[in-house]
Formats: sequence, structure tokens, C-alpha cells
Amino acid sequence: MNPYPPAIVHPPRASLPVLLSVPHSGRDYDAGILANASQGRLALEALEDPLVDRLAWRAISAGIGAVVQPVPRAVIDCNRDEEEVDPAAIRNISPAPVGPRARHGLGLIPSRTHRHGALWRQPIDRAELARRVDQVHRPYHALIAAGLADMAARFGEVVLVDCHSMPTRAAPNADVVIGDRNGSSASGWLTAEVARIVRSEGFRTALNDPYAGGAIVARHGRPELGVHAIQLEIDRGCYLDRDGRTAGAEFDRIARMLEQVALQLGDMLSDRAFPIAAE
Repeated sequence: MNPYPPAIVHPPRASLPVLLSVPHSGRDYDAGILANASQGRLALEALEDPLVDRLAWRAISAGIGAVVQPVPRAVIDCNRDEEEVDPAAIRNISPAPVGPRARHGLGLIPSRTHRHGALWRQPIDRAELARRVDQVHRPYHALIAAGLADMAARFGEVVLVDCHSMPTRAAPNADVVIGDRNGSSASGWLTAEVARIVRSEGFRTALNDPYAGGAIVARHGRPELGVHAIQLEIDRGCYLDRDGRTAGAEFDRIARMLEQVALQLGDMLSDRAFPIAAE
């Protein structure tokens, strides 16, 4: 049984206290995962945030640090708590799912989607769950925590930008949904700046509706300690072609928007650090 691949780390090269997280862009499925997929590969791909890792290229090229998860979300979802377990996905585990997302099939190990139904021929056993948690979930969060701690020690304040995509809705009112857990994972002024930057790049924004942020920003955002965390949900229609899998005409425009969010937030936090350091 081969180990799962480690997270891809892009060390920061710019002196800016910003870290990107890309947890849902993994698209390499091993033979065992595909053999157990009751609805085939397409159903597993529906869980991905297509090409969001590549949307980050401008920000990474500008020196912004990033942690990217190459293991697909269908295998384990790093934007869920370890306790958000759906018993339909795990053999011989508690019969009661924890939390509304697990109850609807989108827990730590996804078990079904609204469009495709049940994802797996057989649930995994508890040993395999532990292996995925130990090799994928915990290391991913440890890398984020270490990166944020290092930047916080150097700058006093830091921001995690957790990058996702969302399906295009029939009546969209936003191109980018900004989530700060209703003010608990980032300070209000920083969230307002994110909205301003995104709008200045020509995109509509919404705050916490319908996505307020998942386990990543909830776990790592501690604004009272100077560690802010925001979730960005980007409408796939803004950057993908009509097939929903390949880059569209506006791909680089979204990449530039993400770069500007990272650079401008980094500049603002760096400027705030100077008066604190001088005291």
C-alpha cells in the first residue's frame, strides 16, 4: 500500500505575511480509489475545485507562500474537522454523523453528492481512515500552522487565504464569496479590505453567504492573536471553459485578482507591523 503524497509547499520569497491554502484541487486518483468508486471518476471529480492550484500561480510567482494539497478531496477533505465523520463512509464507526455536512454526505470522507448519489461500493475500514488522517489531514494542517506561526513571529500579524471554487448558481449575486466565519476568523477591517480589492478588480462580492468558511479558517483564524483567516469561493464560470475542467478566457484575470488580494493584504499587514516594532 503506497503512502499518500505529501502536501506541496511553496516557501514564501516575499517579505509579506500572507499564506495561501489550496485544499481541494487534487486530481490524481490511484487505482484502488477508482475501483471503489461506484459512479466512476466523474462523480469524484465533482468534488474538486478545478484548477484552483493553478489560479494561484501569479501570487506564488510574486513570492507568496502556499500549501497545496495534491490528494483529492474524495479521498479525504482537509476542510473538515477530524470528528466530522459520516458512518456511511466508514465501516464499524458510530452510527450518528457529526455535523450537518457529514449528515449530507460531505464529511471528512465524502460518501455521496446530490448529483451522483453514493460514491463508494464499499466503506473504508477504520485503519484506512486513520492512515488518511495521519498521512494527509494532520500534516496539511501542521504545515499551515507552522507557516502562520513563523510569519506571526516575524510580522506580528498574518493572514491565511484559503482558496476554493463554487458552482455557478442560476441567479448568481457574487463572483467571489468571502468567508470569515461571521467575523470570528478574521478582523472586520481585513475582510472589508479583501472585498474592496476584489471589487477593484471588477468582480462582485458577497460576505459569508452562502459560504461562511470551513474547518481550515475556523481552526487557524485567531484574529485576537493577529492571525487572520479568510475563505475565498470563486465562481467557476469566471475562470473555466464551458466544459468545467479547462481554463477559460478569463482564467488569468482571476489569477491576477488572487495575486492582488495576497500582495495588497501583505502590504497592509506589513505597514501595521512597523509602528508595533517601533514601540
